[in-house]
Amino acid sequence: MKDTLKSYQLRREREAGWRELETLLARADRRGLRRLSSEELYRLPLLHRSALSSLSVARSISLDRNLVEYLENLCARAHIHVYGGKATYGATLRRFFITTFPRTVWELRRTVAVSALLMILGGLCGYLLTLRDPDLYYGFVPDALAEGRNPTSTREELREVLYMEPEGQRLSGFAGFLFTHNAQIGLLCFTLGVAAGVPVALLLFSNGVMLGAFGALYTRADLTGPFWLWVLPHGVTELLAVVLCGAAGLRLGASLVFPGRHSRIDSLALEGRTAAAIVMGCIALFLVAGVIEGYFRQLVHRDAVRLAVAVATALFWLLYFGILGRPERVEPWEEGA
Repeated sequence: MKDTLKSYQLRREREAGWRELETLLARADRRGLRRLSSEELYRLPLLHRSALSSLSVARSISLDRNLVEYLENLCARAHIHVYGGKATYGATLRRFFITTFPRTVWELRRTVAVSALLMILGGLCGYLLTLRDPDLYYGFVPDALAEGRNPTSTREELREVLYMEPEGQRLSGFAGFLFTHNAQIGLLCFTLGVAAGVPVALLLFSNGVMLGAFGALYTRADLTGPFWLWVLPHGVTELLAVVLCGAAGLRLGASLVFPGRHSRIDSLALEGRTAAAIVMGCIALFLVAGVIEGYFRQLVHRDAVRLAVAVATALFWLLYFGILGRPERVEPWEEGA
C-alpha cells in the first residue's frame, strides 16, 4: 500500500513533464527535429533527463509495472532523438542555412522590426539635423570613416568617390577591412545584449545617425540618387546583418529583464542559443556585403546596374526569410499535439 501511494505521488508530481516530452517526441517523429522551435530543442534533453530520473525512482519504489514500462519506452524514444547519429559537416551547414537560420530570424521577426526601427529613427535624426546644421556632421561621422568627405568638400570631390576606380590591391584590402569592421559591429551588438539591451539600442541608433549624416552630406551636394545607388548594392545585405545582430542583442537583454517562467540564467542560456544562431548566419551576410562593397560597388559604375543589384538582393533576402523562415502549416489535428 505504501509503495502504491509513492507511485501515485510520483505520477502526480512529474506526469506533466512526461506528457510534455511525449508531445515533443510526437512532433519530432512526424516532422523531424529540425521542425521544432529553438525553445523546444532546448527543452528536449532537459525533459529526457527528468524522465530518466523518474524511471530510476519508479524502478525502486513502484509496484506498477505499467508505469515502469511506460517510462522505459518514453526514455528510449527520447534517447534516439537526443543522442541519435550525427550529421556530416556539410549536411549540418546546409541545414543551418536552409532551416535553422531563416526560421530563427522568422521567430524573432518582431524584435528584428524593433531593431530596424531604431536604426531608421537614428538615420532620420542624423539626416535632418545635418541638413539643418552641417557642422554636426563632424560629431556624427568619425574621421576614419569619413575619409576626407565633409561639408567643405566640393560636389566634384564627393562625386569622384562614388565613381572612382581604385587599384586592385586597394580593393582587396578595403574588402578585408570592411568584413572585419562589420563583423565586429555585429559581435558587439550580440555581446552588449547582456547589459539589458540598452547599449545595443544606442549602437543601432548611432549607426543610423552616421548613415543619415552621410546622406545629408550628399543631398546638400545634389547627389542624393548617386549616393544611395552607391550604398544600397552592399547596404541592403550589410544593414540587414547589423539589424539582425541588433535583434539578437535586444533579445538577450529582454531575457534578463523579462525571464518569464525560467530563471534569469536559464532564460539567458535559452535565448543565447537563439542569438548565437543569428550571429553565425550574419557572419556570412557580412562576408557577402564586404565582397560587394570592396569589389562590385567600385568596379561597376553604371547606376542602372547598381540599382538592379540592390533590388535583386532585397528581393532575395525577403524571399529567403519569408519562405524558408516560415514553419510548416500545422494541421488542425496537430494543434493539440
